[in-house]
Amino acid sequence: MRLMMLLTLTIAVLILTSCSEVLLLGSIGGTVVSQSPAVKAYNGIDAITIMQTKKDIKKHAYDKLKEINDNK
Repeated sequence: MRLMMLLTLTIAVLILTSCSEVLLLGSIGGTVVSQSPAVKAYNGIDAITIMQTKKDIKKHAYDKLKEINDNK
């Protein structure tokens, strides 16, 4: 029941914020497939990050590490 409510709210938020279909499918797959609370939390934060910045957490980390490496 709780998972269905979370899934419904996630879909509603993604649709109302005009996110791409790829993000919608990716976040649904991540929510349904994962059972670990840590994975669910990461996927939720990653979805929010993508909605706000158009880049996922891995891309942010890659860019930051590349910037640090280039400054050496």
